[in-house]
Amino acid sequence: MQNQNPIWQLTDNHAERFIKLSDEVFDTPETLYAEFKSCAAHRAALIEHGFQITDCAGGLPTAVIGESGNAGPIIAILGEYDALPGLSQQSGQTKPNAVEDGADGHGCGHNIFGAAAMLAATTLKDWIKENNIQATVRYYGCPAEEGGAAKIYMVREGLFDDVDVAISWHPAPFTAVNQEPSLANVRIDYTFQGSASHAAFEPEMGRSGLDAVELMNIGVNYLREHIPDAARVHYAYLDAGGEAPNVVQAKATVRQLIRHPDLSGCKDLIARVDKIAEGAALMTETLLERKVFSGVSNLLPNRPLEEVMQAELDALGPVPFDAEDRAFAAKIQATLPKGAVENNLKALNYTPLPDQDISLCDWINPLDRGGDVRAGSTDVGDVSWTVPTVQLWGTTWALGTPFHTWQVVAHGKTPLAHKGLIHAAKVIAATARALIQNPDALRAAKFAHQAQLIQTPYEGPIPNDIKPPIKTAP
Repeated sequence: MQNQNPIWQLTDNHAERFIKLSDEVFDTPETLYAEFKSCAAHRAALIEHGFQITDCAGGLPTAVIGESGNAGPIIAILGEYDALPGLSQQSGQTKPNAVEDGADGHGCGHNIFGAAAMLAATTLKDWIKENNIQATVRYYGCPAEEGGAAKIYMVREGLFDDVDVAISWHPAPFTAVNQEPSLANVRIDYTFQGSASHAAFEPEMGRSGLDAVELMNIGVNYLREHIPDAARVHYAYLDAGGEAPNVVQAKATVRQLIRHPDLSGCKDLIARVDKIAEGAALMTETLLERKVFSGVSNLLPNRPLEEVMQAELDALGPVPFDAEDRAFAAKIQATLPKGAVENNLKALNYTPLPDQDISLCDWINPLDRGGDVRAGSTDVGDVSWTVPTVQLWGTTWALGTPFHTWQVVAHGKTPLAHKGLIHAAKVIAATARALIQNPDALRAAKFAHQAQLIQTPYEGPIPNDIKPPIKTAP
């Protein structure tokens, strides 16, 4: 089957270069807004393949856009390349083995994400040129998806205003068109300022910011019983006040990550968390400072685009894994928490055959799966409110592998991840080709998108006065 679509062969022609890009980014993991080496690697590949470059896209030093084409529909292909803190891990290992203790790692597979997206963009560029097609492909190299919400700032700066459709994907333990909902979220830093004192000699003179943070967290813990099932509130201490227990800690900061299935509900939940923070400040006689760090909207689905991508996915078939890939995946599965594989199968509503090998997802999951789905968050959500958007889940990990774990990082440079990279690129490029060749499908996608916006207009999750926490190059 895989010789029927010319876009697949064009993808194979460039595959080796983009496997190299993926591995290069894996070896230089960088977190939000510090992806200088990763961005430079993507920029070099774009120049090598003849794209016109926009540096510092949207005012973000680690964002880059590459464009090729002419008049006609503009197809945006989204890529990411940021890593996660503290997830350093050797690729190809089946037990925890950090490259460097405490260092960063690609625990969400974004090294593969960006490389596959650019491979698809390069493939589409070649097809447009070879066939003298009136169309434009635009690759968006996006930083800081993990907590930095960079795409919101790119949306705010109008970088998607002229785009007809956006196509994205994400590495995953299964293969499917993404119909799963995502959660809107906002990250807010709550700082409590009190006064220091000697914790034994004059404790009554102190007012503890650390006490306020702990009281706030207790209040949020009680709140969890009284929020919708799909909502979530998480926290991380940014500043616990200091290391000296004999000092009343005058200042402390906690970051609360507040999620809800839609932005309106998220804002209602934020108001309740704010009241808890105000109560903690009153109880401790500290001053409260509240600052929004980032936020994202929930994904807006687009049925016409989902159907086009599903057709291309069905035509291509599953990722062509081999026995060595399965053997590695099985070893990874042996390290997973109990029930991890079963959770994936429930999410997909998939029942394997009695003797079926389920170390890797070697089947195509249908639309409207109706599984037991739990949602995360992504700044692709804000792109989806701006332009019709569709996403692919592409198998690059063992079935059951949880996101944001050392096991994900362990897959990073393996042959099975490389196979998944190429497969995802073929689906993305073929979907774009189908939309260019079928203007009716493109119109249907736009009509569905506009109908949803009429019902619920877009309102960004981050106040307009909030600026991205960009960093300077080392």
